[in-house]
Amino acid sequence: MGTALVYHEDMTATRLLWDDPECEIECPERLTAALDGLRQRGLQQRCLCLTACEASEEELGMVHSPEYVALVRRTQTLDKEELQALSKQFDAVYFHPNTFHCARLAVGAALQLVDAVLTGAVHNGLALVRPPGHHSQKEAANGFCVFNNVAIAAKHAKQKYGLQRILIVDWDIHHGQGIQYIFDDDPSVLYFSWHRYEHGRFWPFLQESDAHAVGQGQGQGFTVNLPWNQVGMGNADYLAAFLHVLLPLAFEFDPELVLVSAGFDSAIGDPEGRMRATPECFAHLTQLMQVLAGGRICAVLEGGYHLESLAQSVCMMVQTLLGDPTPPLLGLMVPCQSALESIQSVQTAQAPHWTSLQQNVAPVLGPSTRFPEGRSLPLLAENPTYEAAEAALSPLQGELCLRPTPPICTAVALAVPGAALALPPGVLLQEESALREETEAWARLHKSLFQDESLVALGKILCLLGGILDGQVRNGIAVTAALATAATVEVIIQRCLSHGAQRLLCVALGQLDRPLDLADDGRVLWLNIRGKEAAVESMFHISTPLPQTTGGFLSCILGLVLPLAYGFQPDVVLMALGPAHGLQNAQAALLASVLRGPAGGRILAVVEEESILQLARTLAQVLLGEAPPSLGPFLMASPEEIRALRLLKAQLEPRWKLLQAAAPPPGSCSPIA
Repeated sequence: MGTALVYHEDMTATRLLWDDPECEIECPERLTAALDGLRQRGLQQRCLCLTACEASEEELGMVHSPEYVALVRRTQTLDKEELQALSKQFDAVYFHPNTFHCARLAVGAALQLVDAVLTGAVHNGLALVRPPGHHSQKEAANGFCVFNNVAIAAKHAKQKYGLQRILIVDWDIHHGQGIQYIFDDDPSVLYFSWHRYEHGRFWPFLQESDAHAVGQGQGQGFTVNLPWNQVGMGNADYLAAFLHVLLPLAFEFDPELVLVSAGFDSAIGDPEGRMRATPECFAHLTQLMQVLAGGRICAVLEGGYHLESLAQSVCMMVQTLLGDPTPPLLGLMVPCQSALESIQSVQTAQAPHWTSLQQNVAPVLGPSTRFPEGRSLPLLAENPTYEAAEAALSPLQGELCLRPTPPICTAVALAVPGAALALPPGVLLQEESALREETEAWARLHKSLFQDESLVALGKILCLLGGILDGQVRNGIAVTAALATAATVEVIIQRCLSHGAQRLLCVALGQLDRPLDLADDGRVLWLNIRGKEAAVESMFHISTPLPQTTGGFLSCILGLVLPLAYGFQPDVVLMALGPAHGLQNAQAALLASVLRGPAGGRILAVVEEESILQLARTLAQVLLGEAPPSLGPFLMASPEEIRALRLLKAQLEPRWKLLQAAAPPPGSCSPIA
């Protein structure tokens, strides 16, 4: 299995035939720029390339009325003046004699991608299409959109494959009101959209784009709108939205398929969005979604009007779908006040419908969104953030390149060679180390624990670690001898720090204590998840109990571990499973999978040999890029688990701002320690 790329060159045939400044940005070069970027970086060649076929009128009829389909079909025979007159009957739309053909190809591409993923021909993919679709409604074109590509794909997945839970993630900068209207009362489709809103002053100027619109009837709670009320949202704001809103709901919903309305006008430099999220951010968002629905992701292009930013962002998404490591996210991970207000408004609106938000919902502030009487748009000149973002993109274009993929994806250093039978194909077994003198030097620190077989195992681990630090191995699993895990972890930390690692995140589970002689200088963030009480020894030494419910475990991962990890921005992640770690295989797999992102895939998992047969195969599979297994039914966190998490976050938020899921009260200010 792999990644599909669905495309047809005919989709570049439509273009604006008259002068219209509002519509001229939707041009054929959007597709050619994205495709050229994929080719230049060798990504297209690694995909299964499928040629799009036209959707049938019966397939269009799953969403659109026969009268509307007939109207669009009629555009094939209209002259320029007639096309312009018809276009004026809709909002921000232009028709072309090839519109009907191109729009059917766009729908067909989305349907082919869904078929390829749900039949197992590929694991995921991208449909590179135009015209876009998420604004289109049952009987109306809208906002450059003719047929609703993603909505029809969702209907197709339900009708042909019997799916009962589909998640649609719409990260285009405009609200996809067309999708919202189509599934407004449908509990089988969870629709999440973030969008530029500015208290209703940005297109499409709808009250139902605000957070209070949660769906109708049985669909209440299955429409999730996150309105951005300021421009300039960046990487930290987008990550916060995923960690504190989308992912908690998605895990509780447990989708069978994820459809992405992949609009990249939400990226830096775009004249429509005027946001600051860099292309690398979309790699991380994609990887976070890959833990859902068994990794079955179908992305369909929507907007994106800065050609270079669009091409870079598409490449970042595709490389992540292919399984490549995510590039580092630069800049401070500090969400802005307006973003936190928007996130809080969504949590408040959705909490009555979702258990995962009831356990984390923050105190209610005053309404942060309102629909003003005036609908005037702020002028570009009034907002310096856009100009700064545009200027920042210029040097970024010269520097941004795909991180070279290490020649070896996953390697394992085994204490017991026979355990290799439990590992999946494609995993390299680390041979005995030639670094005998170095191994013995490290072992002398713990002479009583490293002897004979355990000394050999340590040598293999050091060799594997060296491969990760040198960029020859992406990630690995180290199997320690019984009783030697703590000593091995200490050696790994010291070797990382002595070989150039600036920041090491250590997530320790079970009976593992932080090394006593480890300096609290900010180079190592030690997070211990074990049976003890929650405690903050320092901003870089944190302990939390291991939750016993799925809701508590997910809150710990999404609300504590990942915000800390992304805020710390480590070079390497060490995940150590010590004695009595208490993790189920599915929990360990999820933790390893999500920890790949913050350090660009450079993660070393350490386990004791008695656990290897049950655990190593699962860990190796997720480190190779497979989706983790399901955690099972969602159970709300216990009151004790909720209290422990709130206690920790209250103490840590002054330093680790990505932990915040609500805006601080006006006038409060906590300096970063």
